[in-house]
Amino acid sequence: MDPFVIKLIGFAAATCTTVAYAPQAIKVWKTRSTGDISLGMFLVMVLGLLLWLIYGLLSGDAPLVAANAITMLLAGGILFMKLKYG
Repeated sequence: MDPFVIKLIGFAAATCTTVAYAPQAIKVWKTRSTGDISLGMFLVMVLGLLLWLIYGLLSGDAPLVAANAITMLLAGGILFMKLKYG
């Protein structure tokens, strides 16, 4: 398969998985309500995103870096609000 097409698939997947966090982040920001959000899940998720980001940086994989950097900001923001608002 053409390497350009492979990168496009990677960026499309990255866009989908990153944008998926936006509605939750916006909802938590607006309502300041995090009662139904699992602290454990977001702790593990942010750690996993950090590890994927490091892996992407070390391997030079642009879609992986972009997706995980942005997703880590969104999930990290949710985690921060979970810790702040409980």
